[in-house]
Amino acid sequence: MTSHFDERETRGSEAREKETFGALQALLSRSLKRLPALDSWLGHPDPAALTDRTALAALPVLRKPDLMQMQEANPPFGGLADPDALTGNRVFMSPGPVWEPQGLGIDPWASARALFAAGFRSGDVVHNSLAYHMTPGGFILDEGARALGCLVFPAGVGNTEAQVDAAAKLQPSGFTGTPDYLKTILEKADEMGRDLSCIKRALVSGGALFPSLRQYYTDRGVSVLQCYATADLGVIAYESADQQGAPHPGMIVNEDMIVEVVRPGTDDPVPEGEVGELVVTTLNPGYPLVRFGTGDLSAILPGQSPCGRSGLRIKGWMGRADQRTKIKGMFVDPKQVAEILRAHPGIARARLVVSRASDADVMTLKVEPAAGAGLEVDDIEATLAAIAKLRGTVELAPPGSLPNDGKVIADERDYTA
Repeated sequence: MTSHFDERETRGSEAREKETFGALQALLSRSLKRLPALDSWLGHPDPAALTDRTALAALPVLRKPDLMQMQEANPPFGGLADPDALTGNRVFMSPGPVWEPQGLGIDPWASARALFAAGFRSGDVVHNSLAYHMTPGGFILDEGARALGCLVFPAGVGNTEAQVDAAAKLQPSGFTGTPDYLKTILEKADEMGRDLSCIKRALVSGGALFPSLRQYYTDRGVSVLQCYATADLGVIAYESADQQGAPHPGMIVNEDMIVEVVRPGTDDPVPEGEVGELVVTTLNPGYPLVRFGTGDLSAILPGQSPCGRSGLRIKGWMGRADQRTKIKGMFVDPKQVAEILRAHPGIARARLVVSRASDADVMTLKVEPAAGAGLEVDDIEATLAAIAKLRGTVELAPPGSLPNDGKVIADERDYTA
């Protein structure tokens, strides 16, 4: 897996910076005229002055709450989507809600080079189990795989037995989906007596690929790499591997992305190696987000990847800068917990705890009853599923037992095991 998708991946760092910021200047020279809302948010900058990272860091960071306010005031995209991206295209809705337009052209979320780094090639049959419903998750890797020349089966999520039946007939060589769902499919295939040893490689996203889970796949002869992607930006960074399929340290930042790491709660970049919030500028002409705060924690790694790709590397996903948490590939927001409390006035306090069991995410809502209130666990679980779009359990907690630390969502997953 030492070959490269194209020559851009091995450019010298100086050439990459010069070409990338030249492209940013050209993009904004056009986009600021077409998108007054973007121009206003950025403070009417002079594109010609954006020659380097120092100049870029003077612009404000756009975070999810800001984007949601802009979209609410000017639906559906807050005035940030280029009109050319809205003709004959797709629109998606992610939890929040947040609206995203599909980008322009082939492979609009730039996932093809991540798939290539994971060993996918033209002619591969790919079983894609990411969601195609409302959110762009399934389309992100679907478009990249087809751009590579792969044949894609849009399996979507759930209905595992039917997915096993389909895979047993199609005999896919590759899998795309969340890190833990491939394990679910393989174990269901074992239970059903179906042979899915045809699956030799996978690119996963939408959650953490824990070392123990990666080893499980290695033991089954499946090389699994991960990419870091968001609905707003597409594939931000991806892993590469050595000739034996072992992953190299960190993730390589995708081409046409400018990544910064800022101190959480500020717009200020931190020194290389320091953990902070990942901020991304994308050279996507259809949806040109500038200094978009992902809310995710990461750090920039020194040096280049041993695979020969010369792009900046990040350590990978290291948790959330805020309490918005990704569970089973979907974000859950503190506002959603507040909705549950409003739906059940008998709850005095609540804390959503995220843990792991059998290599899968587990979501537990711990609730304290108000004085004299009786709570129906089944009713609250139904509300949790309806609002979060994920199944979880509800546990009653004694009054005053939940920590008074301001946390609405507690991520207790161990990312080192």
